[in-house]
Amino acid sequence: MTERILEFPEPALGSEPMLLNLGPQHPATHGVLRLICELDGETVLKVTPDIGFLHSSFEKLGEYRTWNQIVPLTDRIDYLAPLMYNCVYVMAVEKLMGLEVTERCKVVRVLCMEMDRIFSHLLWLGTTAIDVGAFTPFLYAFQERERIYDLHESYTGARITTSATRIGGMMADFPDGWTDSLRDFMKTLPKTLDEIESLLTTNAIHLGRTLDIGVISGEDALNCGFTGPNLRASGVDYDLRKDNPYYDYETYDFDVPIGENGDCYDRYLVRMEEMRQSLRILEQALDRLPDGPINVADPRVSLPSKTDCMNDMESMIHHFKLITEGIMVPAGDCYFAIEGSKGELGMYVVSDGGDKPVRWRIRPPSFVNLSVIAKLAEGHLVSDLIMINASLDIVLGEIDR
Repeated sequence: MTERILEFPEPALGSEPMLLNLGPQHPATHGVLRLICELDGETVLKVTPDIGFLHSSFEKLGEYRTWNQIVPLTDRIDYLAPLMYNCVYVMAVEKLMGLEVTERCKVVRVLCMEMDRIFSHLLWLGTTAIDVGAFTPFLYAFQERERIYDLHESYTGARITTSATRIGGMMADFPDGWTDSLRDFMKTLPKTLDEIESLLTTNAIHLGRTLDIGVISGEDALNCGFTGPNLRASGVDYDLRKDNPYYDYETYDFDVPIGENGDCYDRYLVRMEEMRQSLRILEQALDRLPDGPINVADPRVSLPSKTDCMNDMESMIHHFKLITEGIMVPAGDCYFAIEGSKGELGMYVVSDGGDKPVRWRIRPPSFVNLSVIAKLAEGHLVSDLIMINASLDIVLGEIDR
């Protein structure tokens, strides 16, 4: 019997890289980001982000809205931490006006911003766990997010589109029992975080997918414009709450978690610890929450009470003029930045002395962070690109502003 010898052709020399579209209809890009990947087999040679699928022209729309009418636009920019964007916008306008809000308003805004830092990190945690193939942490994280949704709704009447701030104050004070509900959330969240950490932090699959993946040094992270958890994971100790404090953050006792290796795993660890530190800030803010008015007693910006409007002609005229004409902001320009959940979040406003901004521009951390993905992904596998993209914690609302 003649032995059969199977001959296989030699691989073709000079093969060309393959182009692969990852997204926008892809779960890991959340339906609104397209990554154009140049691949050698499964190795990433180059990544080009293609954005614009969620473009809403927020900055241009703001030029046709009165100063307070812009507030509903801000919570649609980062719908994962809407109260942060509500707050930083009015803080920029108030700085331009030389307006000092009340002590109660300051603490209320700190509570809103730190609560939404946790809110944002929980979504990042749950969706990143899904990307690594872990479903249970996703359920735990989103169960806690649901409780913050309830807090949003009980305070503002909406779960996502909060529109809670006003120039010179807030839309309203906290309703009765709201702070007690927040304390209940704060008591149980640490246990949930412990559960998630027990499932992920030492999990061999999670370690294999994140350790030494997407590494960037502190120097390179600074040069690329990284801020927030992504920068701190590379060992750079920079947090605007400490380095350029606002709303008395320098008087709060909290730590800034710093990583060492600048990889996906360190970015995970930093955000996990940041949630615990935000709980410390929330506890202190609740303890120091003072009594008093929530809005400034300034007729240029604050509406009179409903009782006064219904009983006093001057108050009714004042209310009518503020609603129909809007707030008049002195001519000038101003930039104000806070430590957002994703990095340095800045608002730049320009006024000509009228009721609308001449220009409104946003410094969104996600836009800068996404630009670094090509550097981080080069030489990794396609599966690693999924984790790198998840570790950056981007939101397309602020990228496609």
